Amino acid sequence: MEADLEDESDLMGHTPGSEEAWVLTTQAAKETKRLGALLAPFLRPGDIIALRGDLGAGKTTFVQGVARGLGITRPVTSPSFILINEYPSTPPLFHIDCYRLEDADAEARDIGLEDLLYDDGVCVIEWADRVATLLPPERIDITLMWLGPDEREIEVRGHGTRYTALVRKLRQEWQAIHEARDS
Repeated sequence: MEADLEDESDLMGHTPGSEEAWVLTTQAAKETKRLGALLAPFLRPGDIIALRGDLGAGKTTFVQGVARGLGITRPVTSPSFILINEYPSTPPLFHIDCYRLEDADAEARDIGLEDLLYDDGVCVIEWADRVATLLPPERIDITLMWLGPDEREIEVRGHGTRYTALVRKLRQEWQAIHEARDS
């Protein structure tokens, strides 16, 4: 599942203050899943993906793509009521949903969110804005916006050297796929 990178060192550094953003539009749920699947091979233990967006914007759909890209074959559903789903893979995937947290920071601490953020898995957090004070400054923020029944605008923003390089690599991969498809 290891991604083929031209310069692996581009994704290893952690320099606070660097940031990269990319905005794209998907035309169907399968494209939102494809974006998650494209990102998955570049993820490493300890990576954080903070998802934002209204109900129905495609957050869980994106996580399903990440799971598929990590080789997870069992169904991926939103952990709205149980809060955290763990999916065995390399690295393991922790799918966290903060929607139902009323006192989000306190409840997130109670369920061990801070421990997961510094664990050996990949954390994908739906409704991450509810626990923003607990998130590390270096991470990927993904905001999904509903434009129509199938259309979504997605902003992918990397914070820190590793994550800015990751956003650039994801954009390159996405563009290469779409250029090949269009030619």
